[in-house]
Amino acid sequence: VQLQASGGGLAQPGGSLRLSCVASGFTLDEYVVGWSRQAPGKEREGVACISSSDDSTDYRRSVRGRFAVGRDNAKNTVYLQMNGLKAEDTAVYYCSADRIPGPCTFASSTYYENWGQGTLVTVSS
Repeated sequence: VQLQASGGGLAQPGGSLRLSCVASGFTLDEYVVGWSRQAPGKEREGVACISSSDDSTDYRRSVRGRFAVGRDNAKNTVYLQMNGLKAEDTAVYYCSADRIPGPCTFASSTYYENWGQGTLVTVSS
């Protein structure tokens, strides 16, 4: 069971990035998938999640309306589309997954069992 996160980089304020979380060794659409982030000197925090049952989503208030999480089952991948980036979005972003049925909550992302390595997102002019 492996998760591989990618897509981070440098973006200007107001810009966009799309993060990808690719799974190997298991079928990702059977898992709830979460995105978390950790800024320098801060604790890891949940950002978004997508459920395994009906692909319902949940977002941290500060990213709601700017970030969107979605699946591409053919590619065994979950994406985090990040628009309207702000300096405070700068962090290392992680994807995580677990076999938990039902709706997800973004805060639970930090407790999922399986984790990918992080990808750094820097928002700066």
